[in-house]
Amino acid sequence: MRLLNIFVLLPLLALLTASPVCAQVTFGSSGAEGDPFRRQQWRVPSPDTDIAAHALLFRPPGAGPFRLAVIAHASTQNALRRAQMPQPEYRALTAFLIARRFAVLVPERLGHGTTGGRYIEDQGGCDEADYVRSGRLTADEIALALEDLRKQDFIRKDAAIVIGHSAGGWGALALANADPKTISAIIVLAPGRGGHANDEPNRICAPHTLLAAAAELGKAARIPVTWLVAANDSYFAPSFSLALVDAFRRSGGKVEFRALPGVGSEGHWMIESEAGVKSASAELDRALKPAAGKKP
Repeated sequence: MRLLNIFVLLPLLALLTASPVCAQVTFGSSGAEGDPFRRQQWRVPSPDTDIAAHALLFRPPGAGPFRLAVIAHASTQNALRRAQMPQPEYRALTAFLIARRFAVLVPERLGHGTTGGRYIEDQGGCDEADYVRSGRLTADEIALALEDLRKQDFIRKDAAIVIGHSAGGWGALALANADPKTISAIIVLAPGRGGHANDEPNRICAPHTLLAAAAELGKAARIPVTWLVAANDSYFAPSFSLALVDAFRRSGGKVEFRALPGVGSEGHWMIESEAGVKSASAELDRALKPAAGKKP
């Protein structure tokens, strides 16, 4: 009997442990019209062909097609913290975008939370930090998610936007070299890498390397960037953020910089709160306007 049970269980175990190679898998909530955000669990491709990254998808009421907004989340060099990260959602920002008729995708990148896998966007230590490489690898993950959603009938093929927060914002800057017909605008919120070096506020790992990397990313930039940072951001303070902006702009990047009032006890996380989104709302709306008039 015990041997028979093992044979019965083997096919089930094979199903449970199979690698999630399918690029488009929905499960959980059906995104029904009664849910104002039509929240769905989703899967998108990752650079690791054996791992489909977890994501959350939100849609306004109706059939679309909708403009797409992809939100790229923050990260950390601490492996334990990455593994324990909850699924990023950015609920207040998502509500802001849904109200403006965007479909919103929040993908969870490799090496984080439930997605797991190898952390490919590792920047290295201060002495050997490679911020250009980490930014471009993050950009590749964002691009894979965006391109996958563009295959859906309810998503427009043009005028997408990418909103990046912290390390996700750094990756969004690296994505500014994409086709402007596909991505109409990039909004970055306190973008950077190496902030809070050794968990110390206002200390950045290899700041001169980060400045040089910003200049490198600006060389190929074709998409306009809106760069926002709160006055009380202790990861990338407004003064240092402005230096990054200048480096990006001098090498060819088109960027508008705005320092916003301080929000909460740590402005770096402002975009995760209702108060922070409200503080940034005028600048967010301004950044969205250039493509708002385009029709499917």
